[in-house]
Amino acid sequence: MPTTKTSPKAKSGRQPARDKRLQRGQHGGIELLLIQSVDHLGKQGEVVEVKRGYAMNYLLPQGLATVATEHHKRMVEKHKAKLLQIQHERLAGLRQLADRITAQSVTIEANANDEGHLYGSVGAPEIVRALKQQEITVTPDQVRLKGPLKELGLYTVEVHLGQEIEAQLKVWVVPTVGDVEAEAKPEAKEGEAKPTDSKESKSAEAKSAVKQGSKSSAKS
Repeated sequence: MPTTKTSPKAKSGRQPARDKRLQRGQHGGIELLLIQSVDHLGKQGEVVEVKRGYAMNYLLPQGLATVATEHHKRMVEKHKAKLLQIQHERLAGLRQLADRITAQSVTIEANANDEGHLYGSVGAPEIVRALKQQEITVTPDQVRLKGPLKELGLYTVEVHLGQEIEAQLKVWVVPTVGDVEAEAKPEAKEGEAKPTDSKESKSAEAKSAVKQGSKSSAKS
């Protein structure tokens, strides 16, 4: 008795389950939710519309996107709202920090000659350290200087905090306390008591010396 071969099932024209669940976009393409950022397409978490072949042959098999169901869309919107709230809170914090920095001034001592020229220079690292002493933390790259400070005087320095928020910091560059004392105070005679100055009074003397010099005007 001849064996009857079972013929392959005829194609029914049914689409795979995954294909049936694909959401159509406004322009007739396939709507997908990006799991990862894709160049020239969109960022992670965005809903994009692409051609069916691009979705089926690349984005879905590579795990770069998933089906943009209504549930996924609602989750994305909640996530975006949370990120927006975090962003607003961060901006408010940066504005408060900018106001605090603008209201401050820092004093940096440096060795200088009689004409007010520094033997070295004052740069962003020194300004960062001075702010840290006032419990304000910034990074050197946030301190925007046109160049190192090489003379005694009062400078207005821009501090970039991010998100287009900037602060204006007043920076005093003054001679070291030892230099001021050597110029301003005569040596004590034998038998006379040497006065003991506080750190604040020494700093005030240093600033006074700067103000009385030719470099007392503010530099920007």
